[in-house]
Amino acid sequence: MRKFILDIDPATGGLIEKIKCSSPGEIASGVKLARKAFKVWSKTPLKKRIALFKNIARDLHKEKNAIGKLITKEMGKLYKSAVGECEGTAYAIEENIRIAELAAETEIHKEKDLVTEVYRIPLGAVAVITPWNFPVDMPESLLTPAILMGNTVVFKPSENTPLTGKAIYEIYNRYLPKGVINLLQGAEEVGELIINSDIDMVAFVGSQAVGKRIMEVCSKNLNRLVLELGGKDPMIILKDADLKKAVPYAVHGSLRNSGQVCVSVERIYVEDKIASEFEKLVLEEVKKYRVGSGFDEVDMGPMVSENQRTHVLNQIDEARRKGAKVLFGGEKMEGDGFFIQPTVITNVTEKHDIMTRETFGPVICIQKVKSAEEAIEKANDTTFGLGATVWTKNLEKGKQIAQKVESGMIGVNQGIGGVSGTPWVGIKQSGFGFIGSVEGMRQFTVPKKISYRNK
Repeated sequence: MRKFILDIDPATGGLIEKIKCSSPGEIASGVKLARKAFKVWSKTPLKKRIALFKNIARDLHKEKNAIGKLITKEMGKLYKSAVGECEGTAYAIEENIRIAELAAETEIHKEKDLVTEVYRIPLGAVAVITPWNFPVDMPESLLTPAILMGNTVVFKPSENTPLTGKAIYEIYNRYLPKGVINLLQGAEEVGELIINSDIDMVAFVGSQAVGKRIMEVCSKNLNRLVLELGGKDPMIILKDADLKKAVPYAVHGSLRNSGQVCVSVERIYVEDKIASEFEKLVLEEVKKYRVGSGFDEVDMGPMVSENQRTHVLNQIDEARRKGAKVLFGGEKMEGDGFFIQPTVITNVTEKHDIMTRETFGPVICIQKVKSAEEAIEKANDTTFGLGATVWTKNLEKGKQIAQKVESGMIGVNQGIGGVSGTPWVGIKQSGFGFIGSVEGMRQFTVPKKISYRNK
């Protein structure tokens, strides 16, 4: 087991800091502290928990610039977007407070003189393991529901963003009682020890492969799970779509955060009658993109690591060898850091790895289809089912197609973002459980019912 992880600046390739990995003893101690704190925290009134979380939200907003700089330095996100992530996350805490109040309400059921009261009780010690692409937003989406509902946590941020994870931990820990949140640092080996420890639940955002491993380990003790496992999101563009709206979304949705977003546009299916015009407009947009350090005036930063860049370049090379046409980009950028050109590929099919396996990189993949039916069939031919979008001027037709697309979140003529309080949910192998709603909040609890006769 390695003793240190190296925190690397992806814009320069230089070392930011050498981070000590949590030892097996420290992991066991963190879990033990969480279990001890649970005995008191689980009985703490929700109103008191909420008061503490309002302080956490305030401090996160107050420290958004400093944490934003950490995000940009550790994973390359544009600084403006990094600060925006902190602002949005502070608001998300307030939204989770509202949802928790609803989720924690006791349900009263009556049938003649029989009364049943249904309570929501916390599970215990929860392992929260989060990714690097949204290193503030993703931890909050699991930490806040878990802790607000009365659980305690051991928290392992990504090995690519350990200092951002530490900053988030310090804000939470500033107000929460000792042991309610416990920070553990490291990579796969630490994660493996955590999921094999004396925990009651795992809440994880990351890859399908790791999610399956977590499920396998947790099956031994029937530990509860919430897993958000990424996607291969399709974008369906019909011949009557408004290209003035569809093209900017296609480009931004594919290149945002250097394509390192679980709901990135990863597959575009466009009806052949408008395909040439669509490709031309996409190229015009992409050629405007400026690539560089997230602290500069650019549109796209680096990939998070050399490994991630290599994965994306390998997919591009494989597609090229098998007959795909690279219209723009497709190469790494010379010099320091892990930069890659924004890329546009056409003539792709299901025989290409880039159309079936998650890319997580700045690549726009365009495939022509003859009809909406063909687009739906291709969109559904995957183990993924996170997000999708449909583009047509006929709203009713768009909604009908959305019903047929096998994804948990679908936007018609827009992204997947919905009304506050609705779930963030993937189907198929993109998720097990979900977050972001009253029912999502309740997944960090179990129901307990008490019944009696009211005579």
